[in-house]
Amino acid sequence: MERNERPRGADATTSTEERRPLPNVDGVRHRFLELPGLRMHVAEAGAGDPVLLLHGFPQHWWAWRKVMPGLAAHYRVICPDLRGAGWTDAPRHGYERDQLVADVIALTDALGLGSIRLVGHDVGGILGFRVCLAHPERVRQYVAVAAPHPYPRVSARMLPHIWKLWPMFATATPVLGPLLLSVGGQRFPRYLMTSDTSDPDVWSEQDLDLYASRLRDPARARAAAAMYRSLVVREARRSTAGEYRRTRLRTPTLGLYGVVLYGGGDETGGTPDILGGYEKYADDFTQTHISGAGYYIPEEQPEALLARVLEFFAAGHAPQYVGEHD
Repeated sequence: MERNERPRGADATTSTEERRPLPNVDGVRHRFLELPGLRMHVAEAGAGDPVLLLHGFPQHWWAWRKVMPGLAAHYRVICPDLRGAGWTDAPRHGYERDQLVADVIALTDALGLGSIRLVGHDVGGILGFRVCLAHPERVRQYVAVAAPHPYPRVSARMLPHIWKLWPMFATATPVLGPLLLSVGGQRFPRYLMTSDTSDPDVWSEQDLDLYASRLRDPARARAAAAMYRSLVVREARRSTAGEYRRTRLRTPTLGLYGVVLYGGGDETGGTPDILGGYEKYADDFTQTHISGAGYYIPEEQPEALLARVLEFFAAGHAPQYVGEHD
């Protein structure tokens, strides 16, 4: 389907938002793929070895617009809208971890891809870890951007900072979460994005509206809250309870992070406590700090992110600079 052809909406609606043309990025092409039980929108650019980019919350493929051109100069870049997000269908069900992993694998199968390189941010980063654990043969290398790994080290030092997580619980609450995301002036999703950046000016009003406007559809707001509840809240419970300590991360993995809201560590200190704990459970996993970035690194520091990703992919394993702070 061509870029300006009207996409089918969450429930085959013809609302103003569903008729709105897809935003344009030079060199990016769009199509819709029929997966088992899901019609998925995919933005693509470049050619060569495939790199799959999984967006964060409350976003869609547009989150990668600053990274796609540079990455597409070296690879075939594939940016799907996850189930319920952007221009992908938003069915009532299917937001559990295993189904979301299955969606990613079904997408790679539909594209005829054997193995991929993978980059995931935020909820897309959590999902990326689960894809690596469930299908290690399908992921050659993985970059997790501002995403917690499955083996956190829980520390009492985190307790005074728990109150900062109130938006997480509000988003995940049934009924309340979808309402906060969709109604009124949508101050809540805008707050989520602008409050966790080092510089709120990285967002234009057009950018914020492109994300928030998709959530005006009640079906998409429900989908967003359901995905968040599954990948953030439920997966945090599983991780902190030690469920994933029975698994092993075999995929060469690079973790990138900016300012961490809790758990110790800052711009000048060492690795925050919450980022540790993986050492016994991963074959090749290293982490590095992106200076001058908050949580939305693809928006705030796209050039630094691109440089780290390209070097990691070229090396085939963790690059030598990892562990240093800029």
